[in-house]
Amino acid sequence: MSGGCVVAVDGPSGSGKSTVSRRLAEALGASYLDTGAMYRAVTWAVLRAGVDPADAAAVAAVCARIGLEIDVDPRRPFVRVDGVAVDGPIRGVDVTAAVSAVAAVPAVRAALVARQREIIATAGRIVVEGRDIGTVVAPDADLKVYLTASVDERARRRSGENRVDVDATAADLRRRDKLDSTRAADPLRRAPDAVELDTTRLGIDEVVSRLRGLLGVRA
Repeated sequence: MSGGCVVAVDGPSGSGKSTVSRRLAEALGASYLDTGAMYRAVTWAVLRAGVDPADAAAVAAVCARIGLEIDVDPRRPFVRVDGVAVDGPIRGVDVTAAVSAVAAVPAVRAALVARQREIIATAGRIVVEGRDIGTVVAPDADLKVYLTASVDERARRRSGENRVDVDATAADLRRRDKLDSTRAADPLRRAPDAVELDTTRLGIDEVVSRLRGLLGVRA
């Protein structure tokens, strides 16, 4: 693989998108964009401002006024809001519980999709992960992948990360899946021409190897 290339990796929470996308980007010598981190950063700002995530107008106003920085180096990506590093806080329970509501606000999606397209346009070779990459952000991507996994497996992975009860995690994943797939603006869905890959019984290295194969890159 040479020259510019855009790889779009979509899928629900816990399907392995972030780890797979970062490792693939490193293997390809490409940039890496975690679009979910952008929505989480806006959500963090919304909560910090004391705004109700269900108040679409107020959420949109917060999104419009913050300074959002995101780095695309897969070895050391970072996210900042108004100069404040938020990589840790955006993975917290409060942000996780509110991010689907914030991400459903059309004005937020419009602003962040525009920013994401700007980043992709200047990156050359890049792996982009999220929930609407192949369908909205980069519909002309060179490779579109939709990662899936059973809810039980996704819950096991997340509970391992967060050390919380598996059943509670599974219930929250089902809640987020429903919110993300039924929102009016850019719902989570597989692009018709995306390669669907069930990661339930696959290790990270195996998934990355398969994606390299789809790109014609030797392991």
